[in-house]
Amino acid sequence: MNISIRKGLKGDLPQVLGLIQELATYEKAPAEVAVTIEEMERDGFGENPIFKYYVAEVDGKIVGISLYYIKYSTWKGKCVFLEDIIVTEPYRKYGIGKKLFDEIVKVAKEMKVRRMEWQVLEWNEPAIKFYEKVNSHFDGEWVNCKLVDSQIQEYKI
Repeated sequence: MNISIRKGLKGDLPQVLGLIQELATYEKAPAEVAVTIEEMERDGFGENPIFKYYVAEVDGKIVGISLYYIKYSTWKGKCVFLEDIIVTEPYRKYGIGKKLFDEIVKVAKEMKVRRMEWQVLEWNEPAIKFYEKVNSHFDGEWVNCKLVDSQIQEYKI
């Protein structure tokens, strides 16, 4: 199998959104995908891009992505946050996820960041096993918090 990894382009976004929807279904939340191609074009390729991504291709077909952005830690400075690695079901177990992960580690090294972060669902055993293989630090100390869109709108200022 000829797998190639390259930087994502604006024209890839329809296939990327399809992979995102596939991931949402896998994570038992298919109705949660609200982002549109237009938003992704603006946010990834507009005047102030806030994310970047790599794609994995097999025979010209996008079969995986790794999407990341830069965040800032008050203690560590610039950090790379890996939002998602997605590999479509038929192409899992071919090392594509590792190749996509490696690209983000390369970005982190080139940027000389002090930390690279990501999250994994506690029930996603294949992903957890992968992250164990690459000697990841699993942080049991921090609790994830968030406000969803309706909570943001209803928040009293």
